[in-house]
Amino acid sequence: MNIKIQDILDFIGNNFSLIGKINDQTFITSTKPILEASEIDLVWVSQYSENQMELIQQTKSKVIVCSKNLTIENEIENKLLICVENPRLTFSRIINHFYFEEQKFQIHKSVVIHEEAEIDKNVYIGPNSIIGKCKIGKGTVIYGNCTIYDNTIIGDNVKIHAGAVIGTDGFGYDKNENGEYEQFPHIGGVLIENDVEIGANTAIDRGSLGNTIIRKGTKIDNLVHIAHNVEIGKNSVVIACAEVSGSVKIGENSWIGPGAKILDRLTIGKNSLIGIGAVVIKNVDENATVVGNPARRIK
Repeated sequence: MNIKIQDILDFIGNNFSLIGKINDQTFITSTKPILEASEIDLVWVSQYSENQMELIQQTKSKVIVCSKNLTIENEIENKLLICVENPRLTFSRIINHFYFEEQKFQIHKSVVIHEEAEIDKNVYIGPNSIIGKCKIGKGTVIYGNCTIYDNTIIGDNVKIHAGAVIGTDGFGYDKNENGEYEQFPHIGGVLIENDVEIGANTAIDRGSLGNTIIRKGTKIDNLVHIAHNVEIGKNSVVIACAEVSGSVKIGENSWIGPGAKILDRLTIGKNSLIGIGAVVIKNVDENATVVGNPARRIK
């Protein structure tokens, strides 16, 4: 795909500045890591890199998205720097806009669907998925080999990656008078609000009596376990191999690091950060960062 530089600038809008100049007929056809790029690849450099100028000088790319706060010490020849507030975000938006085809909504012939399921016509469901008696909103994409149990509500523009399982019974048992385990009933459901993303092979349990709730805009990585009756606030992030135990409440805009474990019935305040591998055994205040095992607060 040949993309004109002016088309990229028009897409970005007005919040950028330019350094350097290139031929008006220059096209971008693809993108690669900055030091692997050719002259026709679009690249970006992080504002956090200590060697931003070195990378810009070394790359063969002619068009580079970089920070507007970059200090230019020497003249840049035969290259165009597109200087923006957030290079990674701007680069991401460019790639998503120009390089990805619009999702085609269809349901693969191998999908098994409950006769009472309510599914918007603008939905994609991949091969070998199983859809129970649930509701799925418009623009949602469910990749192959997913299982969506009964009593699950999925909002609009949700993305669920391959192998995810939504709505299984929670793990809750009581010993009876004979010392044997009996399961506590799980007759609740799962509510997934709009714009949520759920990674591959992630499992989200149904609530016992109420619902397990994933609020709007939350992103859940691969291989995560969300137990029964959990509520995750909007725009939070839960990263790979994290485990959130039953009835945990996580406030909005929180960040749960890779491999973190959160004990049941705890409250994690909004804007919190749970560090990599942290084991959380007590409530976490708002705006707190906790790390370690057991997790402790740091500044």
